[in-house]
Amino acid sequence: MNENVRASTRNVAIVGPYLSGKTTLLESLLSVTGAITRKGSIRDGNTVGDSAAEARDRQMSVEVSAASTEYEGVRFTFVDCPGSVEFAQETYNALMGVDAAVVVCEPANDNNENGLRQKVLTLAPLFKFLDDWEIPHLVFINKMDRVSNNFMDMLHALKAVSKRPLVPHQYPIIQDEQLTGFIDLVSEQAYQYHSGAPADPIPLPASLKAQEQAARAEMLEELANFDDHLLEELLEEIEPPQEEILQDLKLELGADLVVPVFCGVADRDFGVRPLLEALLREAPEPQDTAQRRGLGATAETPIAQVLKTYYTPQGGKLSLVRVWQGKLTDGIVLNGTRAGGIYRLLGQQQTSTNEAEAGEIVALSRLDGVKTGDTLSANGQVKELPKAEILKPVYALAIAPEKRNDEVKLSAALTKLLEEDPSLMWEQHGDTHEVILWGQGEIHLQVALDRLRRKYNLPMGTHLPQVPYKETIRKPAASVHGRYKHQSGGHGQFGDVYLDIKPLGRGEGFNFSEKIVGGVVPKQYIPGVEVGVREFLVHGPLGFPVVDVAVTLTNGSYHTVDSSEQAFKQAARLAMQTGMTQCEPTLLEPIASIEVNTPSEFTSKVMQLVSGRRGQILGYEGRSDWSGWDKLIAYLPQAEMQNFIVELRSLTLGVGSFQWQYHHLQEVPDKLAERVLATGSNSNGSR
Repeated sequence: MNENVRASTRNVAIVGPYLSGKTTLLESLLSVTGAITRKGSIRDGNTVGDSAAEARDRQMSVEVSAASTEYEGVRFTFVDCPGSVEFAQETYNALMGVDAAVVVCEPANDNNENGLRQKVLTLAPLFKFLDDWEIPHLVFINKMDRVSNNFMDMLHALKAVSKRPLVPHQYPIIQDEQLTGFIDLVSEQAYQYHSGAPADPIPLPASLKAQEQAARAEMLEELANFDDHLLEELLEEIEPPQEEILQDLKLELGADLVVPVFCGVADRDFGVRPLLEALLREAPEPQDTAQRRGLGATAETPIAQVLKTYYTPQGGKLSLVRVWQGKLTDGIVLNGTRAGGIYRLLGQQQTSTNEAEAGEIVALSRLDGVKTGDTLSANGQVKELPKAEILKPVYALAIAPEKRNDEVKLSAALTKLLEEDPSLMWEQHGDTHEVILWGQGEIHLQVALDRLRRKYNLPMGTHLPQVPYKETIRKPAASVHGRYKHQSGGHGQFGDVYLDIKPLGRGEGFNFSEKIVGGVVPKQYIPGVEVGVREFLVHGPLGFPVVDVAVTLTNGSYHTVDSSEQAFKQAARLAMQTGMTQCEPTLLEPIASIEVNTPSEFTSKVMQLVSGRRGQILGYEGRSDWSGWDKLIAYLPQAEMQNFIVELRSLTLGVGSFQWQYHHLQEVPDKLAERVLATGSNSNGSR
């Protein structure tokens, strides 16, 4: 084994934007290390990273996939993470349990500054998460065979979205617009690539000497910012030893002070072995990561954390866990639940093992009651480890089983679905009575619906959620009379009431009172009057729940034999039916308070988007923790929110985001109200 390597495990997340080549890089890493004998392809749907049916259907990663392999005596577990922003929760959860991350990106097809800016902008949220959580990370610029030579331009563009300084670790050799090799900036040794084989050392091309020297100087200057001895050597023009440079790279990468940058072509294995060597030699070791999380490197009490939950058709529930401390053994009891088995994963392939040491990422079966993010301990008395914040949902569909008999199975299936993916949410809406599934976007929800169909045999019908409109009144009505009289032999039914109805201020709800004098309505019948009023207000004259109304019982009469609480309830309903039509009922719509986050160059377009959806912009300001980003505050009608996230991402290269919460009710403009009432399409089930 490499003498500079102490630990026997490394856990590395592979992250980056959609289509950057993460899954292809994983295939190459597994091929180079001998874990697989033949590389799969996205097109053929036979890669280790995209083994889920939903991923193969879409030719994109939709969930975290773990793959263990060995290289030079060290067990690597690579965690391939989705690139689509709609599955960012999967990525963030997995990043909490790794020692380092490889950020895969691709260069722009030209050296246009705007094109480079757009390429790196998609990485901004990912870099922000890595920087905030101080997760050591490297960059691998993939697909370097598709461009001429803009490695340094791409490197400098990436600096705009990273708090940490980016350090070139290599310089590409490009001949006739083809990537043929690289120069290692530590050793200044040049290498020539061979597809599917290790690179050969070659003399450093004289034509690249100046560029190599400039790139190396940039690397050393960045490292010297954290090493006074190296700074002295540079000032005195002393050539630092390679061992010192490598030690600086290891220390500063491990402390998340610098971000080394590599390049290559993953589908041809170009640059993959140097990347592996850097992960082996320079990436932080598991005990260092555990210490950063406040855990003892040598403590024996087993502590683990769930990074991902799977429900598999054959094996049931699997929990992908990082072992932070101690050792997991077969049959161990964690958080009061006995684990059914311990497995190392290679995509969907499982290999049973009797134990897992501290630092490993393995899967545990049948941990009922345990969910993603949970901290697990053998004694159950341990402080919760930090976990990624759950993203707020921004897109919704109303769902219903295609078969009525399946309704009883839906709740249990949705519960399991949310265990697999915490960024989903579901609710039974109190007004519309719809089951609403919330998520991060249209593809996200379609994947969830595919899983309901495949895993739980629950094909679903979907439609856009109804808007929970309400109604209120604009003017009062006094002494509205309601009399209920019914005779059918024997005791009859008699109730007689006079009601005052008046509007309340927005948000005041409903108020019932009485001003009965002289017992004209006996006290035992007054609760029936209130019940009748409330029942009517569930569906007002426009067909929607009525809010912000006060009703006062002022007068009435009764019959000593025929009156009852039920009769007075009916009388109250009749009075409300008469009186509400006199009060100018009007339609109300829910208004959300939204906070939109966007790169500053798109702020004006986002403001137009909000205004074009009947939004009211309250103001905007620079985000204090995001350089070059703005935060816009506005009110937006809920009726305009359904595809808002789709348009927002389209305007902002996929990186714009928003959060929302219900704020108040507001009158619907007359023309829109006419359309809503004419179609009855959002009538909360009452029309």
